[in-house]
Amino acid sequence: MTDKTMDAPAIGVFERWLSIWVALSIGLGIFLGQMFPALFETLASFEYAHVNLVVAVLIWAMVYPMMIQVDFSSITHVKDQPKGLLITLVVNWLIKPFTMAALGVLFFKYLFADYMSVSDADSYIAGLILLGAAPCTAMVFVWSQLTKGDPNYTLVQVSVNDLIMVFAYAPIVALLLGVTSIPVPWDTLVLSVVLYVVVPLVAGIVTRKLLLGRRNNVDAVSNFTSTLKPFSIIGLLATVVLLFGFQGGVILSQPFLIVLIAVPLLLQSYGIFAIAYGTAWFMRVPFKIAAPCAMIGTSNFFELAVAVAISLFGLNSGAALTTVVGVLVEVPVMLSLVAFANRTRTHFPHE
Repeated sequence: MTDKTMDAPAIGVFERWLSIWVALSIGLGIFLGQMFPALFETLASFEYAHVNLVVAVLIWAMVYPMMIQVDFSSITHVKDQPKGLLITLVVNWLIKPFTMAALGVLFFKYLFADYMSVSDADSYIAGLILLGAAPCTAMVFVWSQLTKGDPNYTLVQVSVNDLIMVFAYAPIVALLLGVTSIPVPWDTLVLSVVLYVVVPLVAGIVTRKLLLGRRNNVDAVSNFTSTLKPFSIIGLLATVVLLFGFQGGVILSQPFLIVLIAVPLLLQSYGIFAIAYGTAWFMRVPFKIAAPCAMIGTSNFFELAVAVAISLFGLNSGAALTTVVGVLVEVPVMLSLVAFANRTRTHFPHE
């Protein structure tokens, strides 16, 4: 690509040890939930149209900085490496949501059926579906940098996927919830997509345009998103604390539950990576495109999944719990895949 290369964010202490921070937040949430149950009941009461207002503010704090990075003008570069984007789109929208739903049914309806009630199983499956239908938006820039991927092409993939997500996320989630016999509250689902994808995306586009100005000041965008980053981190960790404050009783009584939820998530992550990365190798896609191409499908837009799970099923639901376990599992899995990709880079073309 001939355009000025986008500055890829360096992986910092927070990103590298995200699973540790999430684990600490889980512990804090459980502790606070048991010590101050009335506080969490009060926070749960701040709700309108099935949307918890406290969580909504925290989710916006997470998502808005990511959306500012989206540059739809980069989509014109699709023609430079069409194979990579084709693999990304097929895996993200035609394979990943459906394999995640299938694994959820397999494990929670059959293999793990003796460990939970039917209603709980449905809730965990719903959480998996919400994760599986949301390809990564922010962290993929970090994974791309760690594999020395093409940052401009990574931006192309993110921009295209975000555009598709606006129109495809709700229908795919509704379809898969329907297939698994889980009731679909269409009004809440559509409202969630508008609140957590459309609104922050539009706000991000407007903000980016204002920051770029007439001189195409990319540094202004980078500096602004860096300034907002601490708020994004606080939003994520505070959301985890809230969720586990509500879920603490369940976790303490069933600690093995976290392991059960993690199993299909691990299988999905490694399986999707194998499909995307293997296909890229077979199609002779250059490594700098192949690596982020596989990473974006493997990683999840967990911020969206968490928000929609809370809106659809509530703060105390198994679906909300599942999406947060997805956060806990994701970083160590992705770092292991980054290491694997870097070890196998010599098997790909490098033009």
